[in-house]
Amino acid sequence: MASRIATAIHEHRLLPGTKLGEDRLASIFNTSRARVREVLARMAREQMVELFPQRGAFVAKPSIDQALDVFEARRLIEPGVVQRLVKHVDSTKIRRLQAHLKAERDARKNADKRATVRLSGEFHVLLAELAGNSALLRSMRELSTLTCLTISLYESAVNTCCLVDEHEAVVNAIIAGNSEQAEQLMLKHLDHIQGSLRLEADADGADLEEILGDI
Repeated sequence: MASRIATAIHEHRLLPGTKLGEDRLASIFNTSRARVREVLARMAREQMVELFPQRGAFVAKPSIDQALDVFEARRLIEPGVVQRLVKHVDSTKIRRLQAHLKAERDARKNADKRATVRLSGEFHVLLAELAGNSALLRSMRELSTLTCLTISLYESAVNTCCLVDEHEAVVNAIIAGNSEQAEQLMLKHLDHIQGSLRLEADADGADLEEILGDI
């Protein structure tokens, strides 16, 4: 259940502010309301979901201030991620990076918007995973989700999606062992994403059965 909801969020199928009714989710996933509450509570701890007394659970809806905080945190963390990865990169990690870039290119070539959005965010999590620091990985997973929610609110999925050529430039710098260039390219990349933000979109009225039923 949690993975399917998370996938729908990362693919911009479930937008920020969407109500996650316990009864509807229990029906969709053929489970109990108690199990639904347990999953939603865990997702709330991961900041994917917001819980409100007497109102229920909703897909998290970051404010502009929260969005700015996320990008500030990413500018502090991600240069350190690529710096560490440059020091620890090997042939296996290079193959994983190149495979991910190929998946991104294929998704764009096939006009698969859902996969394009999801893979764009997963790229940054993959960098943290390959860097080999579990604390950085946990932070990047959370920040990636919050960024995804922010993009859903303030820009269209297609226009603000990470550009694969920017990802390729970062990977090429990592492979070349050029830590300073990789860090600067990452900062420029984050500037590009934040610079694309606009006013929020309306997530009311989403059809949970249609969104989650065919994942």
